Amino acid sequence: MDGNGTMGMNGLGVAEDRNAEARWRGLLIGSSSAIERTVEIIRLVAARRATVLITGETGTGKEVVARAIHLASPRAHLPMVAVNCNALPETLLEAELFGHVKGAFTGAMQQRVGRFEQAHRGTLFLDEVGDLPLDVQTKLLRVLQEREFQRIGSSETIQVDVRLIAATNVNLAEHVRKGKFREDLYYRLNVVPISNPPLRDRPEDIPLLARHFIEKICRVEQIPAPELAPETLAHLQCYPWPGNVRQLENAVEMAIALSGGRDVLEPGDFALPTAVVAMDASVQATKVPVPNFGLDFDRTIGEIERQILEDALRKTGGNKSAAASMLGLKRTTLAAKLRSLEMPGA
Repeated sequence: MDGNGTMGMNGLGVAEDRNAEARWRGLLIGSSSAIERTVEIIRLVAARRATVLITGETGTGKEVVARAIHLASPRAHLPMVAVNCNALPETLLEAELFGHVKGAFTGAMQQRVGRFEQAHRGTLFLDEVGDLPLDVQTKLLRVLQEREFQRIGSSETIQVDVRLIAATNVNLAEHVRKGKFREDLYYRLNVVPISNPPLRDRPEDIPLLARHFIEKICRVEQIPAPELAPETLAHLQCYPWPGNVRQLENAVEMAIALSGGRDVLEPGDFALPTAVVAMDASVQATKVPVPNFGLDFDRTIGEIERQILEDALRKTGGNKSAAASMLGLKRTTLAAKLRSLEMPGA
């Protein structure tokens, strides 16, 4: 009981806050530094109305991040309306966003409420915003500036309170330089930037993601969830995942189907297409100049080996089997190198 004689109110508020955070934090699977950076940005900006621009390759989960922002915001009890900007022809996209009145154009048989109106007081998510036609970009800019618009075929001005989140898999700054995207709109969208890294840059999150997808799929199928063999995890962490998280989910679903109900998923259950893994640019460009006064060869090579091993272990979350597979080594060879360099975990 507090000084005012009320019992448990503060505790209830804290519990509600924790439950609210658990709902949106649970969408972001992983513990890598990249995920933690995104979580921190969401905590800082969710309560604001500032526009967010989420960038990243296809399949990295940009809409998931958008939904987490929405759920973390005071608008969580209202809808998040999503629009894929490259899924509609230009002639229909404007009507989709802003709506139209009856008879505004051929085929407009009745009045339509656009996505901006549907998202009033909530959140509007524009996916693949880099594909917006220039004339629609102009109208979007006006909505962002004035918080108002007109339906197609109408002179009535409609005011909206919408939190806008945009996403793209293209380099918008490059599009601006090429004249494909309005510079003023780019700056309006890029108020709070969030970059979704490709899955190959956060292999330490793959075990958590794979288990999450296993539980999700098996819950829907109403079947027991299999385990992942250690060598399977190593196999998954070494694959470059050109389709990112979306590809991983599809691969897990296929593996469960192909496993024949076994309790453990083996590497062979994952029919992954061959992918060429480009050598890291830092490795390609590594050149060790020999100074005029010479160098200690063994010590220099040892330091290079140490850096490579540390990086591999970091990217695999300390999983030695995965790190060895990533480097094309046997696990025993990796262990021997760790011992010879007196590295932690040897």
